[in-house]
Amino acid sequence: MARAIWTGVITFGLVTVPVGLYTATEDRTVHFHQLQRGTSDRIRNRRVNERTGDEVDTSDIVKGFEVGEGEYVLVEPDELDEVAPGRSQSIEISDFVDLDAIEPVYFDRTYYIAPRGKEFTKVYDLLRAALLQANKVGIATFVMRNKQYLTALRAEDKVLVLQTLHWADEVRDPGKELPELPSGKAAQGKQVDMALQLVDALSTDWDPKRYHDTYQEKVHELVKAKAEGHEIATAEAPPEATNVVDLMKALEGSLKTARSRRSEEEEKPATGQPKKAAPRKTARKATAGKAAKEPTRKAPPKKAAASSTRSRNEGKRELQKLSKAELYQRATDLGVPGRSKMSREDLIDALARAGRRRKKSAA
Repeated sequence: MARAIWTGVITFGLVTVPVGLYTATEDRTVHFHQLQRGTSDRIRNRRVNERTGDEVDTSDIVKGFEVGEGEYVLVEPDELDEVAPGRSQSIEISDFVDLDAIEPVYFDRTYYIAPRGKEFTKVYDLLRAALLQANKVGIATFVMRNKQYLTALRAEDKVLVLQTLHWADEVRDPGKELPELPSGKAAQGKQVDMALQLVDALSTDWDPKRYHDTYQEKVHELVKAKAEGHEIATAEAPPEATNVVDLMKALEGSLKTARSRRSEEEEKPATGQPKKAAPRKTARKATAGKAAKEPTRKAPPKKAAASSTRSRNEGKRELQKLSKAELYQRATDLGVPGRSKMSREDLIDALARAGRRRKKSAA
């Protein structure tokens, strides 16, 4: 059973929950030792004076912050200890925010939080249920191992999860840091439609067990093959980049392959046997009987319905090109109620409905 790496309490308002913090992930990377070629001698790192080449004892090493070329401010270890924050005894939630409002780039490491004893499970579950139903996360800071962390406390079905966050000044602005970014106007018309169809054809439910670290698997195979004296298969070269001329052809081929794969998966249930077709005669009789009981309704003109659906889809596709900030600004301009609590998809739906209402009123 895992051991807690930190113990303390979570507080929100006047409610206090004694908890323990546990690591949620583990490193499965293959690690190698460094050896001198042709021998089994391990290579060790040593602390050496850059100028003299002499090895330096740990007790004679101090930290230096460079303030100019070759000029340092020296800081002793005990001086750092004096200004370092003490270990936190509590994770005090100061704010609750929408989970969707935190951009993924801010999330760092993940920890599980558990109650410290059966007598605290009721209060623990109260906080978990409240966060889950409100779709909120609790924002708090706490200190662990002489480092202060900004954290987000969120709820899953059975457990509370603490995720450390990057501070605002640690997150880089892509507009300033990246050399090339698209204008957003390059992909239009049929290419966007085809790309959306491809995304839809490849969409599925999230199942982390579907995915594997194939690189680590190949490293294990490499080590095993070399230990047994077998030949090693080389990896395939990566595919060439798609140019603008071949983009449509590449999208069409990808879509055809994706639909073919999806069709094969749908025909095979869990047992691996093809699905049996539903009895058509029974279905027809049931439909006929239902039609006899209900009054005949006049179907709307097909062309008008198709045109309306196409118009709605085009409107949504235009909105999907916008960022969440741009969508929110449009919602503000239109006075969309409840916009501050909406996710990006909610904003798109709300703006699409608002656009249709404006067209109807104008007509």
